[in-house]
Amino acid sequence: MFDTSKLTLTREPLSCKIGSDRIEIITRPRTDLWQRTYYHFQNDNAPVLQMKTREKFFSFTVKTEFESKRRFDQCGIVLYLNSDNWLKASIEYENETFAHLGSVVTNHGYSDWATAEIGASVREMWYRLSRREDDFCIECSQDGSRFSQMRICHMWEAADEISFGIYACSPGDSSFKAVFTQMSLTECKWQAYSEEN
Repeated sequence: MFDTSKLTLTREPLSCKIGSDRIEIITRPRTDLWQRTYYHFQNDNAPVLQMKTREKFFSFTVKTEFESKRRFDQCGIVLYLNSDNWLKASIEYENETFAHLGSVVTNHGYSDWATAEIGASVREMWYRLSRREDDFCIECSQDGSRFSQMRICHMWEAADEISFGIYACSPGDSSFKAVFTQMSLTECKWQAYSEEN
């Protein structure tokens, strides 16, 4: 069972309702997380709802449902240490035809962005964030049981205590509702590497 009472907000969304098994966030317009790369701008005002841990090996899973409708509307899973060091995974709405299923990893003030196009009709997604010390694996699933790897990454500033959880934001002049359910915190589902893997 995931204890939602341990979650704290870094910034206030338009509204946030936190229950024991359901969280609803309505985003504020012009909110985002991005640092420098390519676009050169820095955005660090997205609402992040997360908890702290020193546990070195774990997996956090959550289901997202969303009503995004404007370009770059997004919600998903996040690990936010500070404005220069964080990661996120989400579906970012593009248009009525397609969206971007992707992830951003930001180390020492520079963001990357890895994406794959999916149909804009996809309105729910499960995400799983797994930690093995200061390395992380992000996975996604459309049914909550079969997960596919999105990326493996290293976080330079994640050697000890980290903060992780969920986020939702609207970089444009828009607002939408994101719902988070089926949250769980378990032993690490990301197996240690061996030559036999």
